[in-house]
Amino acid sequence: LRLLPQQTYLRAEMAAAGAALERKRNLLCCLITRVLKAEQQLHVDNLVFRVMDACQKGGLGLGLQFLSFCCDSVDVLSCVLHLLNQGYLRRQQGRPQVLEY
Repeated sequence: LRLLPQQTYLRAEMAAAGAALERKRNLLCCLITRVLKAEQQLHVDNLVFRVMDACQKGGLGLGLQFLSFCCDSVDVLSCVLHLLNQGYLRRQQGRPQVLEY
């Protein structure tokens, strides 16, 4: 016998949190590619700064507008590594700290 109903709201909250994280990751990846498309190549520190600055300001001025959200360098670097692994970005041959689109 069960006296309490199943707690389905916990699964719904976890699913909503996962969806929010996925949207944040997609948005950061989009920002990274936008910045690198405009610059063609950029030092990883400068890229992280520009993406974080765009997150704080709420847009890039390139037609991409969104509500500002909190992101830090770990979030941005995680997305950079994800894009590197997927082949969207590459490192320069002699200077691995410089990324190219």
